[in-house]
Amino acid sequence: MVGKEPVTGAARGPGRPGAGAPPVPAEAEILRRGMEAFAELGYDRTSARELARRLGVSHNFINDRYGSKANFWRAVVDAILEPDQRERQRLLEAEMDDTERVRAMITHFYRAAVEAPLLGRLLADEFGRESERLDYLYEHYVAPTLGPLVPAVDRLMAAGRMPAVPIDVLFFAVISPVAGLVQLPLAHRLGRAEPVTRESQERTARQLADLVVDGLLGRNHAD
Repeated sequence: MVGKEPVTGAARGPGRPGAGAPPVPAEAEILRRGMEAFAELGYDRTSARELARRLGVSHNFINDRYGSKANFWRAVVDAILEPDQRERQRLLEAEMDDTERVRAMITHFYRAAVEAPLLGRLLADEFGRESERLDYLYEHYVAPTLGPLVPAVDRLMAAGRMPAVPIDVLFFAVISPVAGLVQLPLAHRLGRAEPVTRESQERTARQLADLVVDGLLGRNHAD
């Protein structure tokens, strides 16, 4: 008589819990907790064991579901940046003059930082070191945004509407103030009121955008 073959973990399929295991969180929750871990600890210190602890899953869950920690990191950033990239693409393709386009893109950048404050911390860490992750961010998100925007910037500089500086200087002049939206302990010591709310963060984002854009392009009195 041929007995039944034992049921093994391989038969469950990747990412599925075994009998008696706690339920696996929904995908959106997995990615949210992953973002928290990478933003707080950095990529290198975010171990598979730490991710499993935060997710409440087995230690091999990340490899079973995503293939590797690197793949999971890409899934985490894509979940936030892909929708944001679609909105940036819409702004790049919209009918507007060069000044309006640059203003719209910078304003969108700060508003997006309000939507995903932990992303700013993750990006600040990744932008400061050479890695395949930096290559991924640049190739998939930074370059596709800057490439179409550079001609408008070049025209504004040539017309004397914007200071003629290298693109790297302009880029950091725009992204550096996002610290004002994510470095809240320092902001409070500098006098920012508590508690921080969605409305107060959106107000700060508008103020940052106005300050930077008006400095680059001159105040638009029609706004």
